[in-house]
Amino acid sequence: MTVDTKSLLNALQSPLSAAAAVDLTAADDARASLERSYPSNGDDARALRTLLLEAVEAGVICDRGDEPVRYSRLAKPSDATRDFSIDFVLMSGPGIPHRHPRGEINLCFATEGDARFDGQPEGWVTFAPDSRHIPTVSQGTMLIVYFLPGGDVEWIKPNEV
Repeated sequence: MTVDTKSLLNALQSPLSAAAAVDLTAADDARASLERSYPSNGDDARALRTLLLEAVEAGVICDRGDEPVRYSRLAKPSDATRDFSIDFVLMSGPGIPHRHPRGEINLCFATEGDARFDGQPEGWVTFAPDSRHIPTVSQGTMLIVYFLPGGDVEWIKPNEV
């Protein structure tokens, strides 16, 4: 299979549906709901992980930036993405501090070590509206799919996190 934008968007339809159905107000509840709707260790998620790693290898995604953060944008918010922007990050350290005006949903895949995203193991990681952080992967490397409602993100100065 050729890995391209269209195949990636098709492969992301189920996680997008799961993401569109959650209320991010209570991030822990949202994470549990996402896990029920689209299990991060299920067959579909494993197939998605394989496809995403092929896309990284082919230079289709995560083709910008330098270690410890390589990134790319697949799509801006639209009807086809259920009003989410979709970004990919291959990360092994800290990223850019930011605020989530409408929240953030991440599907994380460890690619090296016992990688943790902001202390969380691979799987779904969610942030409530108005949360802020310096996204950081420790103990290895992760490939992260970022779903941002409305594409809303606010870049902030490190001392404001």
